[in-house]
Amino acid sequence: MESSIRLLACLACVLPTGSFVRTKIDTTENLLNTEVHSSPAQRWSMQVPAEVSAAAGDAAVLPCTFTHPHRHYDGPLTAIWRAGEPYAGPQVFRCAAARGSELCQTALSLHGRFRLLGNPRRNDLSLRVERLALADDRRYFCRVEFAGDVHDRYESRHGVRLHVTAAPRIINISVLPGPAHAFRALCTAEGEPPPALAWSGPALGNGSAAVPSSGQGHGHLVTAELPALNHDGRYTCTAANSLGRSEASVYLFRFHGASGASTVALLLGALGLKALLLLGVLAAGVARRRPEHLNTPDTPPRSQAQESNYENLSQMNPRSPPAAMCSP
Repeated sequence: MESSIRLLACLACVLPTGSFVRTKIDTTENLLNTEVHSSPAQRWSMQVPAEVSAAAGDAAVLPCTFTHPHRHYDGPLTAIWRAGEPYAGPQVFRCAAARGSELCQTALSLHGRFRLLGNPRRNDLSLRVERLALADDRRYFCRVEFAGDVHDRYESRHGVRLHVTAAPRIINISVLPGPAHAFRALCTAEGEPPPALAWSGPALGNGSAAVPSSGQGHGHLVTAELPALNHDGRYTCTAANSLGRSEASVYLFRFHGASGASTVALLLGALGLKALLLLGVLAAGVARRRPEHLNTPDTPPRSQAQESNYENLSQMNPRSPPAAMCSP
């Protein structure tokens, strides 16, 4: 015990001002895991929550505050937010403040949906994200850079996870041909939590479980397959999670071959259809000709120009004897 006390006293002698010693002692009072930490005023640090949750379509605030080792700094600075991974992830927001200015001028805002809420001069980099989508569900990292006389920078290593929740939405449903002239159905939905999919339809009952396809599990997308559609009719896919449910339907109607009386009836039906089409064509032709015959008697004969009575009489009755001529 005396040796432990002497060790602590020795550590206190060599530590710089503003530091402290954290010591863990087990049940046997042995000295374990002595850790030395600089005081907050003498080191960089980032304070972010582990997770922020919000619904799709809403807005979310990602808090981030920091400390730095420079007691007074009013030089140029840049605030940055990355997505995906620290240091190398794509930037979604960036702004810069000039020396002595508290205005951080936005230089980058991905799709115009990211806006700085905090004041970097007051060690606050908090960010607001508008119109959330499921694609925004990932981890974000805040970063601050000093320039001018002091070249220093710091970025959060663990970041804050933005958890976006959403009710189910079916984004695709289709019927596809399968082997041996069979058919299968596919249904793809998205949501968070990932929705459970079920099929219902002819000879399936209600809420029949779907068979997960090989493409299931990509992010917030879930795909399920109905491997065999054995009956014609309506097939419905239902997606459900704790926030709601959604459904969509497809219809299957296959051509079935006929035999015997069915074949005769099919042939007669085809011939009857052709006969009706022929009668329709004939009726249309008669209807077009009838106005021409009706208008012919009412049309007055066309008069001809007459040059002399003699010529007209000769043309009207060329065999009649010439008219008697009377002399004065």
